[in-house]
Amino acid sequence: MNDSELQDSVIAALRKVHDPEIPVNIYDLGLIYELTLDGSKASVKMTLTAPNCPVADQIVADVAKAVRGVDGVSEADVDLVFDPPWSPAKMTDVGRLELLAMGVDPDRAKDSLASRPTGLTVGRRKPGMH
Repeated sequence: MNDSELQDSVIAALRKVHDPEIPVNIYDLGLIYELTLDGSKASVKMTLTAPNCPVADQIVADVAKAVRGVDGVSEADVDLVFDPPWSPAKMTDVGRLELLAMGVDPDRAKDSLASRPTGLTVGRRKPGMH
């Protein structure tokens, strides 16, 4: 497996990890800031939607387990960072569409962060909004 295929496999594994409070995988939610592969060693720099997340340790453990489970990866280091802080702007288009399909407006969540910088607060879209 070449480096590009290995990276694609790791991203696919990351897309199977979810924040239990937000129904979007961590990759499309924009929580993965950096993925580096050095041979069979994977290094992940990630964040959370809130620094005081009560399941932070579990999410980090789930990320490490998912990455180590990829064929071609023998070691996974996960570094949890909070700088820069997460915002909905970091979401992929797929993540934004998933939230919109559930009636959650990521832009409204972004506006709420200005007054509550402790994490993602999502709100339902108003009927007729696109």
